[in-house]
Amino acid sequence: MLDKMPLSLTDLRKAYASGVTPADIVREVYRRIEAIGDPALFIHLRPMTDVVAEAEALGPNNNSQPLWGVPYVAKDNIDVAGIRTTAGCPDYAYAPAKDAFVIAQLRTAGALVIGKTNLDQFATGLVGVRSPFGVPRNAVDPEIVPGGSSSGSGVAVGHGLVTFSLGTDTAGSGRVPAALNNIVGLKPSLGSLSATGVVPACRTLDTISIFSGSVADAFAVFEVACAEDTADAYSKPIEAGQLSPLPASLSIGVPNAASRIFFGDEAQSDSFNAALEHLTSLGATIVELDFSPFYAVAEMLYEGAWVAERYTVVEELMQTNPEALHPTTSLIIGAATKLSAADAFRGMYRLKELERTALATMADVDMLCVPTIPTFYSLADLEADPVTPNSNLGTYTNFVNLLDMCGIAFPTAPRSDGRPGSITLLGASGMDAELASVAAAFSGHAPASIPEDTPDADEIALAVCGAHMSGMALNHELTSRGGRLLTATRTAPHYKLYALAGGPPQRPGLLRVEQGAEIELEVWALPKVFMGDFMAGIPAPLSIGTVSLADGQEAHGFLVETAGVQGAEDITHLGGWRAFVARSDAKTPESVT
Repeated sequence: MLDKMPLSLTDLRKAYASGVTPADIVREVYRRIEAIGDPALFIHLRPMTDVVAEAEALGPNNNSQPLWGVPYVAKDNIDVAGIRTTAGCPDYAYAPAKDAFVIAQLRTAGALVIGKTNLDQFATGLVGVRSPFGVPRNAVDPEIVPGGSSSGSGVAVGHGLVTFSLGTDTAGSGRVPAALNNIVGLKPSLGSLSATGVVPACRTLDTISIFSGSVADAFAVFEVACAEDTADAYSKPIEAGQLSPLPASLSIGVPNAASRIFFGDEAQSDSFNAALEHLTSLGATIVELDFSPFYAVAEMLYEGAWVAERYTVVEELMQTNPEALHPTTSLIIGAATKLSAADAFRGMYRLKELERTALATMADVDMLCVPTIPTFYSLADLEADPVTPNSNLGTYTNFVNLLDMCGIAFPTAPRSDGRPGSITLLGASGMDAELASVAAAFSGHAPASIPEDTPDADEIALAVCGAHMSGMALNHELTSRGGRLLTATRTAPHYKLYALAGGPPQRPGLLRVEQGAEIELEVWALPKVFMGDFMAGIPAPLSIGTVSLADGQEAHGFLVETAGVQGAEDITHLGGWRAFVARSDAKTPESVT
């Protein structure tokens, strides 16, 4: 059973509810790693017995740890206590005394780190081939580069070995491997995830990133890891936010025809156009922009100030043991020795000028959408030219951190040649939740996807019409119990919706009547084993009944007793609880159903 089970958060929670243990999952992870047989994937793989013991020490799952029993891996420039950190350079290696801040956050949440993955040395590269530890094999096609610098982290998730992985992102290292391995890459706002315990590439531009198989899983990890760290001078008090429905209007800026770059890859161009058509079908307005200001910003990344910033990390090593560095890494970072302090300041001044122009370009759109990569490159391409393909892969990624933007890369439908499609949404700092919400909507309505609209035998269909709906305040009470969304729909036209008296918090009441209206709701599949625990938190005058849906089907759902609507406000005309919350501009936690 476990050998074919996806390791998504939803699948793990269902498995744990059925009696599977975290130790069972750990053993399955190691079986998969052995089956893949890629010696370049890990720089350090923890002994299975150690991780099994850690899993057994977790204790029972009481839903207080959102990542209880969830396996993951970390890029080997992020400290894990008890494991040497190499940053892809054996002569640089050191033994950290404690976990990096983010690793500690994940450990507290119940996650289990399996090992440390390979990377482009000192996180310098987008190809994944600049490592003395070998080249991890791309999870989609072993002839294609794995992407970097977070190569092992991307490949591990691409193969389904773990639920998520940590990478880092300075120039696109948390996005390019996602595109090349057909997975999600969440690049958070700078400062939202602490850099304490992370070997820097460019400290002013770095962030830990998250790879996963789905937008929802990536964002769930982000919610856990996002926290201000007073020990990190670059940490910021950024709120994670929450996934939410698409807004009524959404404008997305994209490169215009003159500024789209695919290096002759027509399949990639067609794939991007198809993705834009799908965004349009979701209600987005596509606005074409001249992207030349963004490309000008991207060119700054390997000039002046930021090459010198990379040099600060390895200066002593380059002076005392230059042979320790990969030749290409040495070539790139070594350029800093020819720069002066004046060159660095001139670069910073130039960036500010370009930043003003670039930000003005996107002033009238809500976010940007770009191809994650412009084309694909093979291992043979990199052997012939180790620099140009790397530079080209950063076409749509290099400018992002220089402009203090956040982003999320995610799969689209396969290209005409079968290679994975991928786009990236970009927004201003702090827009992580907004971008992820659009990405989730895109993925959830992908033309190639088959909706799972029926519960399994060990699940019960539950209709919710208030803050337990996706993206709302209490949705975690379903997801933390292994709930999964089946469908967003409406009731049959036999219901009234009320905002019940009392509170805060305000609560909705769904009442069946002879002549009513269709009310917005969602139907979720909840493991039967958790149904009693969930119902224990539902207060009177609410009760469980049978709700008739617009398509003629029925589901268990929350109804209000007739006596419970005394003094309540009839909000049936609004059509649903979301509209009521929007109208009220509610700032307190919403309902309980």
